[in-house]
Amino acid sequence: MTFSSRIQELKLQIVEHERQLQDLRRELELADFEAKSDITKTSPAFDASDPTPTAATRWRWPLAADAYRRYGRQMIMPEIGLQGQLSLGFASVLIVGIGGLGCPAASYLAGAGVGRLGLMDGDTVELSNLHRQILHTTQRVGKLKVKSARDNLQALNPLVKYILHPEHLTPTTAVDIFASYDLILDCTDHPTSRYLISDAAVLAGKPLISASALRTDGQLLVLNHPPSPPLAQREVAGSEGGPCYRCVFPVPPPAESVLSCGEGGVLGPVVGVMGVLMALEAMKLLTFKSSEPATEQRREQSMLIFSATSSPPFRSVRLRGKRKACAACSDKATISAEALSLGNLDYAMFCGTQNSIQVLGEAERMSAKEFKHQQQVVQEVSSPVGLGMRSYVLLDVRDKTQYGLCYLDGSINIPWTSMQGMESLAQATIPDGQQCMDEGLPTNGEDLLSVLRKAADGGKDIYTICRFGNDSQLAVQKLKELGFSADGRSRVRDIKGGFRAWKQEVDTDWPEY
Repeated sequence: MTFSSRIQELKLQIVEHERQLQDLRRELELADFEAKSDITKTSPAFDASDPTPTAATRWRWPLAADAYRRYGRQMIMPEIGLQGQLSLGFASVLIVGIGGLGCPAASYLAGAGVGRLGLMDGDTVELSNLHRQILHTTQRVGKLKVKSARDNLQALNPLVKYILHPEHLTPTTAVDIFASYDLILDCTDHPTSRYLISDAAVLAGKPLISASALRTDGQLLVLNHPPSPPLAQREVAGSEGGPCYRCVFPVPPPAESVLSCGEGGVLGPVVGVMGVLMALEAMKLLTFKSSEPATEQRREQSMLIFSATSSPPFRSVRLRGKRKACAACSDKATISAEALSLGNLDYAMFCGTQNSIQVLGEAERMSAKEFKHQQQVVQEVSSPVGLGMRSYVLLDVRDKTQYGLCYLDGSINIPWTSMQGMESLAQATIPDGQQCMDEGLPTNGEDLLSVLRKAADGGKDIYTICRFGNDSQLAVQKLKELGFSADGRSRVRDIKGGFRAWKQEVDTDWPEY
């Protein structure tokens, strides 16, 4: 036998013995718990309210009487049983993000009897959260989400130990926090946090359940399961572990394509479905019996996709598995715990994140107050004011649905999504049926665009506005590319901050959604 083959054989034996050692430690914990089945009143597992005669002296079962009643409906299932319930009681789960995903996941894990449940979120409850974040209430608006959730969960199951992390996860603390939990649930809603959580889970050696939901769609992944071994052992055959988030999505999506629930919208039941599925996957993982032989189905990595508008609503996409050159979990990994703890990794830069875009010069923009002044000047000149009398045209580039919620009188609605693909004025058409709420203005897409062209030819300024002031800037760029204001007779400008600024600076009664 050559030295290289002998070394390889020893490495394989080490990995196998470490796995066996983990199984033995878990069996020892269970055996130790069962050995302490003579529980007295001073034991936390003893149910002092139990009326049976034995409760007054001794209790000889591994769970308290109240626990048998509380968890009995799941314990009678062969998939759980007593051993599965004990495993849940010994387990610790960290939920990162106590929002639309985290609330239902936490509710079902607490109800199932997970021993320790960590809740991490630095946000406070807002009124806009309540249609989907079921642990929070109207009375708790303004309260920290972790405290709001803890209060609700304690009322549901006081036997669980709740650990609060009232902060946002950071690279410097992620690995240390993850190290004290058995399983991580990523219930956040942005690529920056998803990459960070996945990297930290790999470095901490913890399996990860990740899900997302937007509008009517959702997806779910079980990642780093089984966990990747330390870097020095990853080159050993059979010790690769499951893929991480970077394996599935090696390149983050373009920053401009990323929508949060606040920007793209989400149905409460959709995000609730995904949160419940996360809790289900967590229970399956925590109660998995290591003595059972692994099947092909268990080894197969897949992504579950849900669409409320499709039939059937669920489908599963098989994943290719771990990437050989993954920066986080391969044997060529470049991301280390030290680099993470020192803050050397900039996830915002990696994902190209930016809160707002700045693509126009100051001369191409005006504030909400300045536009309001422009409106007042026009109204003083002529009343009533028709489109032909105005010295400007206001172009609202929100989508049709948002325009129908609230709008400024006399505005024209041409969604930015309809403008993006235009390459010339000859192609500058929009779908029929776009809305324009001002009576007397056309509703046909072609006619609306002709109004815009005539306004520019007549020297009228064109102002663009959207919800937050991002799409309106891009619309200005596109209009200039199409030749609007090329002759200098009219100007094309956007209103800074969009309708959010309009509410803050001009009209406090403007609906906030």
